[in-house]
Formats: sequence, structure tokens, C-alpha cells
Amino acid sequence: MTSTDVAVVGGGLAGITAALRLADAGRKVTLVEGKPWLGGLTHSFRRGELDVDNGQHVFLRCCTAYRGLLDRLGVTEQTHLQDRLDIAVRQPGVGAARLRRNNLPAPLHLGGALLGYRLLNPMQRVRFTKAALAMKALDRTDPALDARGFGDWLREQGQDAQTVRAMWDLVGLATLNVPADDASLALAAMVFQVGLLTDNGAADIGWSRVPLRELHGDAAARALAEAGVTVHTSTRAGTVRPGKKGFTLRLRDTDELAAGQVVLAVPPPAAARLAPDLGIDAAGLGSSPIVNVHVVLDRPVLTEPFVAGVGTPIQWVFDRTDTSGLAARRPGAQYLAVSLSAADELVDLPVAELRELLFPDLAGLFPTFGEAEVVDFFVTRERTATFRAAPGSQRLRPPAVTAIQDLFLAGAWTDTGWPATMEGAVRSGDTAADAALNASTVDKRAGRPAAAGPQRRQGVPA
Repeated sequence: MTSTDVAVVGGGLAGITAALRLADAGRKVTLVEGKPWLGGLTHSFRRGELDVDNGQHVFLRCCTAYRGLLDRLGVTEQTHLQDRLDIAVRQPGVGAARLRRNNLPAPLHLGGALLGYRLLNPMQRVRFTKAALAMKALDRTDPALDARGFGDWLREQGQDAQTVRAMWDLVGLATLNVPADDASLALAAMVFQVGLLTDNGAADIGWSRVPLRELHGDAAARALAEAGVTVHTSTRAGTVRPGKKGFTLRLRDTDELAAGQVVLAVPPPAAARLAPDLGIDAAGLGSSPIVNVHVVLDRPVLTEPFVAGVGTPIQWVFDRTDTSGLAARRPGAQYLAVSLSAADELVDLPVAELRELLFPDLAGLFPTFGEAEVVDFFVTRERTATFRAAPGSQRLRPPAVTAIQDLFLAGAWTDTGWPATMEGAVRSGDTAADAALNASTVDKRAGRPAAAGPQRRQGVPA
């Protein structure tokens, strides 16, 4: 049996964040991850000569915790962050528009873009503006908002189907991973208030310029090693057994790890398995899938870094040519990554059916698509990509501190106040680490003073 001050189970963004924060505070940390890599759901794999991300992940300027993790990993320069929000929006058969902010204070920063937004008529724009101001005034900490559906509230505000498609779902689907009719009003209010209605630069979009495994997993492995964290990958953790002086975790089949404290930074079903006494309702919280379609063409059809689709299953299309390494290996070709959030109706479709379904809409979004030769076409699916941000989900999201002393929870599904995003995951890791640092003044294993750390209040954006 080996021993450690803190065992962190889970090597996603939440676990990486917690382990680094604890190690930086002077704790002896062991991180255990069942997969062969770090990074959790933000990872990459090789397909021939391509570096393929399992899905397209972006962040916003308001994602201060995630951007802090990038700084801690030393990889900020491997990302790109827009100088100002700029989204090209297209609706097949209707037209194109652009959402670009100005430098006025929020919410006036989007006034010019809204006036010229050709996917809505003048009356729809007026009604959207009124609804946006009503959204800004909502108290998202009111428990009653979590019990209400976002779609019902939009209809009360006079938002018709086209306005929901062209404005609200444009942001909501990508962040909440459920349609407006299935979303909690409280979480929707959080997304729009923090992202669009409070600070003029909050929604500026950032993305990785390298494969996600390089940005997160490889960089985390280096940072954890430098911080003195012991990392076990390809190692499945068994049930966490509390004892008189801490916990015992079984690793693989025969090894055991003794720890004074434990942070479970794993998805809800795994947390329920590892600590059944916590009563985590993984089934009640549910999950929402994301499907990503990857198309390699012999010529470029997309001239923007990304385009948003309206009135089509194709929500976002990203140019991954440089990031994947395709540009260097096949000059003149282009690699498109198509993101399909809230993909309940698509996740089980065969690849051939997805191709047949999406190609007409890709041709509608990109006029020269029909002239290009498809070099490769494949699909990646995350069936449990996020927790389901449904009305009533708040009461099922546990805090970092549990009923079992010195056992803590982390993960984007915990009570962060954010939907299931990279920012939420990092915030949860920070909160769990702070809770562990504040839980005791004496390390239960080594009998020495534990490092202190500030307690963060969950659910309050920086």
C-alpha cells in the first residue's frame, strides 16, 4: 500500500485543476485516471495523418478560470482569442448575417449588429431586444427560475420560432446542450447574462491552435510532474473506503492507495459507484449527447475560422485544416469539423445516414461545397457529453463538500452555477481543492500542518 495526502480520481480538466492547486499549496497529491491520457472529454486521436479532436471546444473571454488554467499549463499562446466577438451566421435558403460587437458598454455593444441582422425582420429585432433586457433583469439565483423552462419564458416574451432559432438557440444550444424547451431558465439566464449582457468583451470567442491533447493532456502531464504530483493513467479506481485515518482506494486489481483526503473528479455515474453512500442521483441528472462530423475536402469551401448555421442541424462548422496538420500534408485541402449539440435524435444514426442528412445543408451553407471532392468523412460521438441542463437540475448538482468528511466532488456537473463547460469544470476543481485545503489544519496521514487556501463561493462568476 502506498500513501498520499490527497488522492484525486479523474484526469479531466476538473481533476487536473484540483491536483495542481493542491500541489501548489504544498500537499502530496496522487492523481488516478482510468484512460491512457489526461484531459477527459477534451482529447485528440490520430486518424491516418490527421490529429483529430473528439469535438470542437471553444471558450469565451469571460471564462476566467479556464484561461487561468491555460496560463498555469503554459499554453495560452497556443490558443487564439478574438479581439472582439465576430460570428458569421448563415441560414440555408434565407441568407447570411454577422454578429460583431462594437466597443460600447453592454448591452449596447451588440446594437449595431442587431440592426443589421438580416435573419430577423425589424419587429423580431425589437421583440428580441425587449426580451434580452428582461433576461438581464432576472435573478438567476432564485430557485424558482431553475424550475421553469427556458422555452416557456421565451414564448411569454413574444419570441417566435425564427427568433429562437436565429438568436437564442445560436448561443444556447452550444452552451446548454439542450434545446430551449428542455433547458432550465436559471442556467439560460446565467449564459446570457454573463456571456452577452454584462460585459462587452465577455463573449469574445477563443479556441485552440493545436490539438486538444497537446493543449490539455500533454501540457497537464508536464505541469503535474513539475509540481510533484504522482500520476497513474490507465488505472481504474475502486470504491473509496473511509477509515479512521482517511481513505483507502483499490487501484487496478491488487494495489491500494491510502489518502487523507479524496477528490472525486469523475462523471456522475462513476462518482455514484466510487462513493455509493453519497446518494448521487446520476440517472435523475441525466446526460445530453454531442455528435461531431468530420469532413475532409480536396479544396477550401469555408473562408472563415468558423460559421454558425441557423435552421439546420448544422449548428457550427470550424476550419480545422491547420490544427489537424492537414495543411502541411495536403496543401489546398480543407478539414471541416461540424458540431451538433443536443444531438439526441442524431447520436444513433449510422454514418451513411448522417452524411445523407447533412450534405444538402452543407451545400446550402457553402455554395462551392458541391464542387469539392470528399476525401474523408467520419463521425465521433459523445453520448454522455454533458449533464442535462433541464428544469430542476440544480437540486441534483451536489456541492464540492460532501456529507463524508474529507471527501470532495469536482466536475462540470457539480454545483458551479455554470452549465457543463470547460469553465465549469475548472471552477469545480478550484472549489474542491479550496475545500480540501480548508477542511483541516492537520494532515491526517502525515500529522503535519496542511496548507491553507481561500474558500471560493460556488456559482459566482469572477
